[in-house]
Amino acid sequence: MLRFRAPAALLLLALSGCADMGSVKPQAQLTPAAQLATGAAIAAAPPTAWPEETWWQALGDRQLDRLVAAAIQDNPSLKVAQARVRQAEALAGGAEAATGPRVDASAAANRERYSAHGTTPPPLAGHWAWRNAASVTASYDLDLWGRNRDLLAAALDEAHMAAAEAQLARLSLETAVVRSYVQLWLAHAQHDAVADSLAQRQRILDIVRRRHAAGLATEADVAAIETTLPAGRREQEQLNQSLTLLRHQLAALIGKGPGDGDAIVRPALALKAGYGLPGNLPAELVARRPDLVAQRWRVEAASHGIAAARADFYPNINLVAFAGLQSLGFSKFLNAASQTRGIAPALSLPIFDGGRLRSQLGNRSAQYDMAVEQYNATLVQALSEVASAVARMQSEREQQKLAEQAMSTASRSQDLAERSYKAGMNDALAMLNARLVLLNEQQQLLQVQSRCMDTYATLMAALGGGIKLDFP
Repeated sequence: MLRFRAPAALLLLALSGCADMGSVKPQAQLTPAAQLATGAAIAAAPPTAWPEETWWQALGDRQLDRLVAAAIQDNPSLKVAQARVRQAEALAGGAEAATGPRVDASAAANRERYSAHGTTPPPLAGHWAWRNAASVTASYDLDLWGRNRDLLAAALDEAHMAAAEAQLARLSLETAVVRSYVQLWLAHAQHDAVADSLAQRQRILDIVRRRHAAGLATEADVAAIETTLPAGRREQEQLNQSLTLLRHQLAALIGKGPGDGDAIVRPALALKAGYGLPGNLPAELVARRPDLVAQRWRVEAASHGIAAARADFYPNINLVAFAGLQSLGFSKFLNAASQTRGIAPALSLPIFDGGRLRSQLGNRSAQYDMAVEQYNATLVQALSEVASAVARMQSEREQQKLAEQAMSTASRSQDLAERSYKAGMNDALAMLNARLVLLNEQQQLLQVQSRCMDTYATLMAALGGGIKLDFP
């Protein structure tokens, strides 16, 4: 009976002698997504499915599809994020190795002259001899309180976090390509509209000059039209600059030089998808957005870090065993009598460390609190982005309807002015002015359409872009 009581008593003594954790513990709490009010904009949105992973194909442009694929393949920043994933996985492999046994082998052969006046006895004293040794050592950390297992879990969580961050980088890249491409589409359309407007203004100027020559218009009438031409040409030049810069920007996003941007032809976009939001939005959003998933893995890693820090307060046992051969000279090195072996269990017991362990635990707890609050902030921002995007989409759809109505009215007015001109009831100036009004409404419609496509890309990114993720 005493044989069993002695180890138990030693264990109790060891536990009682452990360093004190004090009152160190985390303070932050995760905010449940369901507790956040979604608001009227989200509630009013029609129901729809979650985005597909190739959501940009709804814009119906094959060139855009190729650009996004090229960006995913060759963008250097995305490759950096992917390299971070491999780095985190490698670190997790190192943490996993610490949970298993370790075996090492060593061998040495030294030729040495032993002192004639030292501690070495005859016949070695004063002579040269070989001293040989070979051994195999095995060690295993019993990890009684799960410290190594918690460190492994934290490393795996950080690998998952790096993977989610890489997916976030991919989604951000896809969105940047699409939004830049929409701007390129708008710049092309505006360039055509400005060129057409300049041509109409030049025709108006020619008519006013002829009227002035006939005494039917004043010099001020001519000057009023002339002043609009330089401004239009300046706007045209600004659009030429925008076209060049946007091509360069797209080339950089796909990991190519500016010269590759010259091969990008005029976009042909047409948004075919409607707008809406999937059901159960707040609850499912946390598992579909890469930034939220990454933050949750950060929280999980910090939680396991706290568990590992707490395990440091308790005793641990490390078992070491070795076996090998030792001899002086080679003649008897492989003899059975040259064998050596042993076992060396080691007990580590923290008793007094000046508060080092408690400081480490406090650091881990603070890291957990920061991770939780970062997640909470990301959740709030994510829901805000969804609500803002869907509110803009709702407004821009209504704006597009109004712009289309104005475009229809201006088109009808231009047709009437043209018929009146052909019938001799009106002059060419009235017809050209009606054409300018139509061009202006056309530009307004183009801007609204581009904002709709840009907001569509923003909404798809806010909903996670259809990327498949591992959620803790």
